[in-house]
Amino acid sequence: MCKFTTIILLFGMFLISTTEIKAQNADFEFLKKINNIDQTVGLSRFVSNSTTATVISVPATMAVVAFINKDDDLLKSALYLTASLGVNTVLTYSLKYSINRVRPYEAYPAEITAYSVENSASFPSGHTSLAFATATSLSLKFPKWYVIAPGYVWAGYVGYSRMNLGVHYPTDVLAGAVLGAGSAFLTYKINEWYWKKRDNKKLLVLNNYL
Repeated sequence: MCKFTTIILLFGMFLISTTEIKAQNADFEFLKKINNIDQTVGLSRFVSNSTTATVISVPATMAVVAFINKDDDLLKSALYLTASLGVNTVLTYSLKYSINRVRPYEAYPAEITAYSVENSASFPSGHTSLAFATATSLSLKFPKWYVIAPGYVWAGYVGYSRMNLGVHYPTDVLAGAVLGAGSAFLTYKINEWYWKKRDNKKLLVLNNYL
């Protein structure tokens, strides 16, 4: 996990240094184009604002259904999804405070329209990392096209919405996507190892109901 965090940190520092040296680079120019698409701002604001509620409600709903149906595997999946979101959140905010990149609307107030105002640093995109952690976790646990396709389409739009609203650079979103997917994959491997070591025993909570 430390190596993974270090790679993302170095990647972020390189991207930021490049942006600061060339103010009008491809990263910034691409952001301006997306930020100027006014037709999608309403949907972008809705998707962006609902991201946190969505990623919380998914594992919560899975857990409730698991208890109702006495489904031990589904409960384990809900716990895995929660763990992956937790790992992702810790890594995301560690990087935010370490790199402390200024938001694009603050760096270029005359060129970037801020449809939303954020309190945290810009790199990486927390909304995007949460969305991709959720999509990747669900895809790993339920590898069906009707789970994978909608999940990644939604996660991709979350990333787009953050740029459309002027709160993130494309590199923030790219790093968030990598971090989210990587957190989910890393947690998946640890989760698989843990339950294999325990011989896939049933959870104690569910045993009381069976």
